Amino acid sequence: MAKAATAAKSRANMTDLAHLEHETLAAIAASADEAALELVRVNALGKKGTISALLATLGKMSPDERKTAGAAINALKDTVSAALAARRGLLKEAALEARLKSETLDVTLPVRETGIETGRLHPISQVMDELTAIFADLGFSIAEGPDIEADFYNFTALNFPDGHPAREMHDTFFFNPDEHGERKLLRTHTSTAQVRTMMSVKPPIRVICPGRVYRSDWDQTHLPMFHQVEGLVIDRSAHMGQLKWILEEFCKAFFEIPNVKMRMRPSFFPFTEPSMEVDIQCSRQGREIRFGEGHDWMEILGCGMVHPNVLRNCGLDPEEYQGFAWGMGIERIAMLKYGMDDLRPFVGGDLRWLQHYGFRPLDFPTLAGGLSA
Repeated sequence: MAKAATAAKSRANMTDLAHLEHETLAAIAASADEAALELVRVNALGKKGTISALLATLGKMSPDERKTAGAAINALKDTVSAALAARRGLLKEAALEARLKSETLDVTLPVRETGIETGRLHPISQVMDELTAIFADLGFSIAEGPDIEADFYNFTALNFPDGHPAREMHDTFFFNPDEHGERKLLRTHTSTAQVRTMMSVKPPIRVICPGRVYRSDWDQTHLPMFHQVEGLVIDRSAHMGQLKWILEEFCKAFFEIPNVKMRMRPSFFPFTEPSMEVDIQCSRQGREIRFGEGHDWMEILGCGMVHPNVLRNCGLDPEEYQGFAWGMGIERIAMLKYGMDDLRPFVGGDLRWLQHYGFRPLDFPTLAGGLSA
């Protein structure tokens, strides 16, 4: 009777083990990720897990029961451990594959350009660099001055008489009077840098003066703030022939043409005598202008011999020294060279315009390599 009872109990235990194995393996197979699989492991093989609980009962069994039940429970443990390991491997592979898909880098896509490749120099900066390259080759240095000036440097020293229209509010931006009743102003030309140079440097002088200037004007061809470059030569033997040669060499280099025809027309500026407007030969075909050919003319700058009064105002003896000067708008010559028909986009901040007309920042203009290469 005892043996029969033991056999029946053993068969019942085996049935329970088979049921437990089926449930545990099903839970392992259903685990969607490693966290769910770890929960199944703890429930089965943890300290309080179902299989661990069965192993804990072996000590209360008889030797014969322990021998039979121990082998079955350990076999179940091995089966579950193997299933856990296999499922964990599959889940790791699936997780790795999903991660690789999510982090895929398409090496066939073009590389994103860096700032140094997408950035563009403003045409004003480019033209200033071109001017510097040209006149440096001709032996000129650069002179600068402040944007906010005194009346003396902007008008009086340059032979502007009292009551001259340029001194009026509709042309010049004046500041409020100071405690002495004097009014500062935003310079209307870079000639102020020429005055400062003549007052501080002993001749011979060969400088260009690029920079911002300000006038009360705003339309398609005028801005309230724009840029000028002026040139100045002071020496004992400076003359008109040298001025004409310098301007011809500048035009050939700047517009990158082998020859240029130039004509000078009489004009008037308070700070030069005689004064001239300079035209260069061009051809017009629709909206296109080409220099160095054709039968038309284009005014590009003003020039003249420095007025003796200006030399005296700057502390130079006009009996000993003479000189010549010229000036032009940087926006204007940029428009002529690069085919722009409106000044206002220069200060509009439109990136599309800058991408079209701008220049690569590391392509420095040189006379040998080409100014606008």
